[in-house]
Amino acid sequence: MCEEEIYSIIEGILFASDESVSVKQIAKVVEMSESTVLNYIKNLIKIYNEDLKRGIKIIKVDNKYQLVTKQSIFKYLNKLKAGLEKPKLTPAMLETLAIIAYKQPATKLEIESIRGIKSDYMINKLMEYELICEVGRAEKIGRPILFGTTDKFLMHFGISQINELPKI
Repeated sequence: MCEEEIYSIIEGILFASDESVSVKQIAKVVEMSESTVLNYIKNLIKIYNEDLKRGIKIIKVDNKYQLVTKQSIFKYLNKLKAGLEKPKLTPAMLETLAIIAYKQPATKLEIESIRGIKSDYMINKLMEYELICEVGRAEKIGRPILFGTTDKFLMHFGISQINELPKI
């Protein structure tokens, strides 16, 4: 194995591991002595920790090593995480969403007649969460808005198409 390949393997191990990894574990994988692996890790630490252009670094935790994000970019990760969080759905939102999912396209009046209560807030919240969207207008008096589910709805519930919903 050449030196570049060893660096790549150690980087890969540290990157793929959810927890810190001991020198002993890495040495066993690359079939080298612990002291040799430790030298490679120390060089990687210099490369990552001193290079201001990188967003990651290697830390030592309880005689083990881990690849982590530099503190300077935490605020950006928090923004990303906020965008990836699943919306919190109340029972009323789920009820409204179920009506739209099974009946789509559905008008607000149809949703409210099934629920027996005004649903403006629920519809607006579901649209804000991008779980439903306007899919057109009904050919009725006043041309009410028709609502349907989105791809984000499918992803949220882990299905690939609407016909995978459980039968009523």
